[in-house]
Amino acid sequence: MRTRTKTGRLAVEGRHFANEGRTITVEQQIQKDAPQVVKYLKTAAAKREVDLHPDIAEYLQHYAAGKTGLLFHTANGTPHLYGNLEDRWLTPRLINLGVDEKGMGFHAFRRFRKTWLRGTRCLEDLNNFWMAHKPHTMSEVYSHLHEEVEMRLDEAARVGYGFVLPATELSVVPIVPKMHQSSAAEKAA
Repeated sequence: MRTRTKTGRLAVEGRHFANEGRTITVEQQIQKDAPQVVKYLKTAAAKREVDLHPDIAEYLQHYAAGKTGLLFHTANGTPHLYGNLEDRWLTPRLINLGVDEKGMGFHAFRRFRKTWLRGTRCLEDLNNFWMAHKPHTMSEVYSHLHEEVEMRLDEAARVGYGFVLPATELSVVPIVPKMHQSSAAEKAA
């Protein structure tokens, strides 16, 4: 059984973008077992700003154009429940690729991101800030690099993102009814 936390990414709205779409403010999440937005996060460190590579920002701005409210929602406008999205959308795709194994759920994206940032020698203070990791050393506590927006944006552009963006014509998060396991993207492929 996979854990069903870390739902902040599903609660993104257009109003959470700043710096010409280059920064996402994480300040709310989807309630763990109910399709509603709550104005708190799992930990204090989870409230943060995540700076995006210009290509990712452009991709998300294209996706968000003309949308109001949640960017990623069900057909009837309610938030996706983390477990439903994982069980009905992500896991079947991982199984089809032959890579479904323990730890290959949504948390694998965080592990990939942390590994990518370390591999590109991202400034560790910003790496921890973007990953919502609480400072542990006095050096980390004293650092205020997270307040240097231009430096953060430059670092996000420098480190890149480590994957190929899909075509912009496809939906980032598909609408997957309970009884239907394939998405429009699969049918088009």
